[in-house]
Amino acid sequence: MLVILLPCIAISQNDVAGKMKEKINAAADKIETKCISWRRDIHQNPELGNNEVQTAKLIANHLRTLGIEVKEKVGKTGVVGILKGAKPGKCIALRADMDALPIVERDNLPFASKVRSIYSGQEVGVMHACGHDTHVAILMSVAEILFGMKNDIAGTVKFIFQPAEEGPPPGEEGGAPLMIKEGVMDNPKVDVIFGLHIESDIEVGTIEYKSGAFMASSDWFTIKVNGKGSHGSQPWKGIDPIVISAQIITGLQTIVSRQSDLTKAPAIVTVAKIEGGIRNNIIPESCTLNGTIRTLDKGMQKDIEEKLRRMATNTAEASGASADIVFNPKTLVTYNDPELVKKTLSSLQKVIGAENVKEREWVTGSEDFSFFGEKAPAFFFYLGGMPKGNDPKNAPAHHTADFFVDDSGMKTGIKAFCNIVFDYLNRP
Repeated sequence: MLVILLPCIAISQNDVAGKMKEKINAAADKIETKCISWRRDIHQNPELGNNEVQTAKLIANHLRTLGIEVKEKVGKTGVVGILKGAKPGKCIALRADMDALPIVERDNLPFASKVRSIYSGQEVGVMHACGHDTHVAILMSVAEILFGMKNDIAGTVKFIFQPAEEGPPPGEEGGAPLMIKEGVMDNPKVDVIFGLHIESDIEVGTIEYKSGAFMASSDWFTIKVNGKGSHGSQPWKGIDPIVISAQIITGLQTIVSRQSDLTKAPAIVTVAKIEGGIRNNIIPESCTLNGTIRTLDKGMQKDIEEKLRRMATNTAEASGASADIVFNPKTLVTYNDPELVKKTLSSLQKVIGAENVKEREWVTGSEDFSFFGEKAPAFFFYLGGMPKGNDPKNAPAHHTADFFVDDSGMKTGIKAFCNIVFDYLNRP
């Protein structure tokens, strides 16, 4: 009897999956205009990390209007929505980040940001230069679709709208670590979590992913070189921290190029900020370097930190100076659980076709979504946002004044999240 019934069960499941896909497609088509409107409103009114007050209010009001349970001020300005399906089952979480960046927008869009704010004591422009506005609009759309189909859901969906993914203001806690600290992965306990990121150099209608280690960890460092001040015409009477800093910067580049086994994974050491001196003819007493270390392997991460500390300390001491080194871990390696990736690929492939779901190489950028992956199996993937036919080499980079993604890419994200939810929760 079992042998006879199995094909029937398989056919029945395929029929249900096919009908669900049609319902999701129709719902995504219907909500697209509203999704674009949300995105443009958020883009025009961006807010920096830990200050996403109006964005959070927009999200919370929308979820409450639908009838979804809402928790506000999780991790300062974060919003969490909880949707319980008609049938019992596991808990799946979907995450979107909300914060913008301190950048003056240069795009001549009708919904371009004109907002100004204060960051680190300086007046700055504010811009969604990384696509977080689209992530919020996508998840708001997914919440509306899934609420309308809750009778078909076997389990619970948790919508996590996260502040400060780019990092909280100096001296503050924030982002994924603070939301986790305040219990976002509990009550109900999250069994799996998914996230996406729209990309300016991936064509609309395409999804890219990598199983296992996907995005790099990010460790920020500060090196303060302590020398001895002198007149610019008499360097021998001082210990020049500027020259020593230049030697340290050059030496740090050999850590990756000459001291790291790059057959394991790529790594990057970058010095991005130098502060020292006040005028042309005064050798200062100190100089400060700020930068980041990016790694995709925990062993390499620890090894590079040790080598950086040794390089900076010994180089400074060789010239009679000293170096104070501080490490500030920002993110972990974003790790995609291989088993979860394997189970989820079919959900992505049926949205846009298997040929448009592509596995890629490592990414040296980082994501604080990685912290969620420490608490539950996680899968984070890239969503195409580049207009069809454009050359990826000419696409404006993330975190720049010219950043641009096409609204039409969001519908693929909506369908992807909805199909992932139904396929995961209703899987036998």
